Amino acid sequence: MTTPRNYDLILLGATGFTGGLVAKYLATNAPRDARIALAGRSQEKLDRVAETLDRSVETMVVDVTNPQSVRTMAEATKVVITTVGPYIFYGEPVVAACAAAGTDYVDLTGEPEFVDTMYVRYDAVARSTGARLIHACGFDSIPHDLGAQFAVEQLPEGVPISLQGFVTMDGTFSGGTAASALEAMHRTGKAKKARAERMAREPKLKGRTTAIVQGRPGKNADFGQWVIPMPTVDPQIVVASASSLERYGPAFRYSHFLVTKSLGQTLATIGGLGALAALAHIDPARRWLSNRVPPGTGPSEEKRAKSWFTVRFVGQAGGQRVVTEVRGGDPGYNATAVMLSESALCLAFDVLPSTSGQQTTASAMGAVLRNRLQAAGIAFEVVHAN
Repeated sequence: MTTPRNYDLILLGATGFTGGLVAKYLATNAPRDARIALAGRSQEKLDRVAETLDRSVETMVVDVTNPQSVRTMAEATKVVITTVGPYIFYGEPVVAACAAAGTDYVDLTGEPEFVDTMYVRYDAVARSTGARLIHACGFDSIPHDLGAQFAVEQLPEGVPISLQGFVTMDGTFSGGTAASALEAMHRTGKAKKARAERMAREPKLKGRTTAIVQGRPGKNADFGQWVIPMPTVDPQIVVASASSLERYGPAFRYSHFLVTKSLGQTLATIGGLGALAALAHIDPARRWLSNRVPPGTGPSEEKRAKSWFTVRFVGQAGGQRVVTEVRGGDPGYNATAVMLSESALCLAFDVLPSTSGQQTTASAMGAVLRNRLQAAGIAFEVVHAN
């Protein structure tokens, strides 16, 4: 970026529940000389949020349906943070403006269709301007993306790597996350088309392969717990990192699982996901489900304080085996606010590899961001290696 910027960070969606948590985190943890602005549709609501912070921030009225206001925002800052979803409906104008302006971008999306569509439409533009477009900077998908990278770094170089991720968690997810998930289930056909379009556009790897390996439900032999394949964006992000970074070896394979407590819970989870997927295709049912947890709402501070997540990785390469873990607090809100905020701060203030276009947290920030997250209380540890 060569043009002067009035701000280091602009947070779009600051008046929402998760956006409010991000605003508070930035107010406390950003450098005191960082230039921060809060953006949203309502000046009155922005002022109320700003008054709760222990530092001075500016405000900016931005409506994603008003292209000029989005362009003005993107041209005014080094980094845009957006918590405004579902991203398939509200995210594209922000991505487009950041790509055109050479402005770095981070979001919380867990929507595969959105990630792939934004790659097809704006990766080339962002590469030409120097913008770094980084999706999935919350629980989707930082613990999995940076956790997989951390596990890979414990394994031998230059050999095929097989890696599995196992997610255990206790927490409540936001209304925005619920709405995005239901919409993604509703749009599976469009998501497949977007994936095919992206794969046709992406440069082919030379001398290397990467793949998502679809696992099966069952009792895991390594640690004796029941697991089911986890239908999230996370494997897509992990494999995108593997495709970008040669450290993942000549052949990288990744599988992603949710850990359950018993066979009964496994069967109930599979049945519940199937029922949700079916209901998501019925418009009245989808709207009713979305309204059960309205966007902009969230659990109490006490509930969030009791929530947690663990992602365990089991990797094998060159005759060696490693087990690593990523651990943190409330996945849906508190830890997500930390991860999104630290991603933006990392882009704004740290010395990083020279990248542009659509990136992942691993390919753009890697160990630098991991160090930030460890300092913020998110653990990356080696459990076992032989």
